[in-house]
Formats: sequence, structure tokens, C-alpha cells
Amino acid sequence: MKKVVLSIVLIAVLGLSLTSCRETKEKTDEAVENASEAVNEAGEAAGEAVDNAVDAANDAANAAGEAVDNAVDAAGEAVDNAVDAAGEAVDNAVDAAGEAVDNAKEAGKDAVDKAKDKMKGGN
Repeated sequence: MKKVVLSIVLIAVLGLSLTSCRETKEKTDEAVENASEAVNEAGEAAGEAVDNAVDAANDAANAAGEAVDNAVDAAGEAVDNAVDAAGEAVDNAVDAAGEAVDNAKEAGKDAVDKAKDKMKGGN
């Protein structure tokens, strides 16, 4: 009788082991499927993050390019204004010098004329 009881217990243990292995396999398959889905979702999220980073970098590059263009334009305008101002200053200086020379000539002529008159009148 012991052998019969032991045989039944052995068959029961084997039956439970096989059932347990099937459940473990199903749980493992389920876990692998869940992990696969999680990896796919993470990959999609990473792809979106990369796309967003590229877009942000492009926007920053465009803004920097515009800033450089604006700075170049402003510098060009400043140079043009400085050249114009310097030209006007030179023109004004030339005009003032010309007037000073004309005034000096007239003053010299007047002095010469007065000297002549004195010499004529003093004789």
C-alpha cells in the first residue's frame, strides 16, 4: 500500500510541476510582451524627444543668424553715418578755412590800402 500511496503522490507532484511550468511560461510570455511594448513606447518617446531637440536647435540657429544679420546691418549703418558725418565735418572745415583765408586777404588788402593812403597823404 505504501508503494501505491507513494506512486499517487509522485504522480500528483509531477502533474503540479507540469501545470506550474505552463503557468510560468505564460507569465514569462506575458512579461516579455509587456517589456516589448514598453521598449517600443520608450523608443517612440525618444524619437519624439530627438525631433523636438532638432527643431529647437534649428530655431536657435535661425534666431542667431537673424541676430548676426541685424548686427551686420546696424554696423554698416553706423559706418555709413560716421563717414557722412566726417565728410560734413571736412566740408565745414574747408568752408571755414576758405572764409578765414578770404577774410585775411581782405584784411591784408585793407591794411595795404591804408598804408598806401598814409604814404600818399604823408608826403
